[in-house]
Amino acid sequence: MLTAAALGLSGCGLGTAGGYAPSGQLQGELDAVPSLRGASVAVGSKNFTEQLVLGKMAVILLSSAGAEVKDYTNIPGSASARQAQLEGQVDAEWEYTGTAWISYLGHTDPIPDPAAQYEAVRAEDAKTHALTWLPPAPMNNTYSFATTTEKARALRLSSLADIKKVPVAQRTFCVESEFASRNDGFRPMLKAYGLEYGTDVPAGNVKVLETGAIYSATDSGLCTFGEIFTTDGRIKALDLAVMKDDKKFFPNYNVSMVVRHETLAKHPQIAQLFAPVTKKLTDDVMIDLNAKVDVEGREPAEVAHEWLVQQGFLRAE
Repeated sequence: MLTAAALGLSGCGLGTAGGYAPSGQLQGELDAVPSLRGASVAVGSKNFTEQLVLGKMAVILLSSAGAEVKDYTNIPGSASARQAQLEGQVDAEWEYTGTAWISYLGHTDPIPDPAAQYEAVRAEDAKTHALTWLPPAPMNNTYSFATTTEKARALRLSSLADIKKVPVAQRTFCVESEFASRNDGFRPMLKAYGLEYGTDVPAGNVKVLETGAIYSATDSGLCTFGEIFTTDGRIKALDLAVMKDDKKFFPNYNVSMVVRHETLAKHPQIAQLFAPVTKKLTDDVMIDLNAKVDVEGREPAEVAHEWLVQQGFLRAE
């Protein structure tokens, strides 16, 4: 078990994220949620765009329901965010089923069916860590590969199985260093689709880049296929075509609101507050929201609040 010191968490606890997070009046499907007035809820998130948007969404919803919210969004790294919740510094945060199953709970093989994967994570985390996984969103922020729309049309590419149709000289890939060495990463993926690294995909065809650089490298033609996260806003901004994972090789990374048992027992209406919102979080929705931050340069809290208002969950004050 990692200690707080090892994760860079101070003895005085986490620092708040800072910044303004607007609130409003609950309406529509949330109008009947009992007030959380008098409740104190600490909300955490990791420090990448999607997590910041979702984290601020949680802050806005809880404060609009009347809770006093401690905003601990923007925690650096998955391990630190997880540890903060295990230690009780964070009461609620969004988490991904695949991350919990493989990185936190120590399993090596993902469960292909998303519902079964969720149920397995929910049961184990409830038993071993007193954490409740609320029902998951449809969105699945997993790995895949993308190419330009032009290349997808010219080479008739729609799934990872189609890589075999591409001439060897054009089977070029841009990947990040972690993905290149994961047991659910690049070489095992090639093997799953009947391709051998070194022969079907020569070592010289693979470039290792920083995550952010992969999208522009793929768009510019430096590589035919770039490793991507399936809800990244740059997919839409660059008009990239995402390859379908027909063999379901990559783990499911559906997102759920995870709440400490103690917190949910005191305030069961938290589940009612997040249920209809979570159902609306599809891949397309998250791509759009992430793009507003990464491409348009807007603030995550502003993007989250605007979407909640547009969906009829919130009336702006």
